[in-house]
Amino acid sequence: GFSTKEIQDHLQSLYGIEATPALISKVSKKIKLMIKEWQDRPLKQIYAVMFIDAIYFKVKQDEQTANKVAYTVIGIDLDGNKDVLGIWISEKESTEFWLSVLSELKNRGVQDILIASVTNLTGFSEAINACYPDAEIQKCIVHQVRDSIRYAAHQDVKQVTEALKQIYTASSEDAGLEKLNQL
Repeated sequence: GFSTKEIQDHLQSLYGIEATPALISKVSKKIKLMIKEWQDRPLKQIYAVMFIDAIYFKVKQDEQTANKVAYTVIGIDLDGNKDVLGIWISEKESTEFWLSVLSELKNRGVQDILIASVTNLTGFSEAINACYPDAEIQKCIVHQVRDSIRYAAHQDVKQVTEALKQIYTASSEDAGLEKLNQL
């Protein structure tokens, strides 16, 4: 969303670098090619865990501020290595877009996900199951806590959050239930 002039001014003000429009254009083309190669790279066949979420942000677009969504997918492979599998930009979050993201991951080689950690977006589980029917779907703990504190009075949020933290960090389901019963 930046013009060549804006990039020149930014480089000058931040780093004291003088850059010609030709240099900025050449570097931009090279970076776009590298980004495209990264976006299209083949992926592992199986991921033990895949964190699937969206981040909302504001961008300058046509001299106005616009809301955008960055769809992010981070995978942990069977060796325990973490990798950003992709970032996609859209106008808003939707299950249809997530389905296209998951289909792209499948086309890039991902054949199975053991655990998908996700938000509670309506239809999200169905989108995952359409591409990865054997994946275990788990709602992200951060999102579970956020959803839970919506029902707490403002003055109780800290106390509720601390209680939930004790439950969610318990060593087992039984230990979590015991913490819950102690509250």
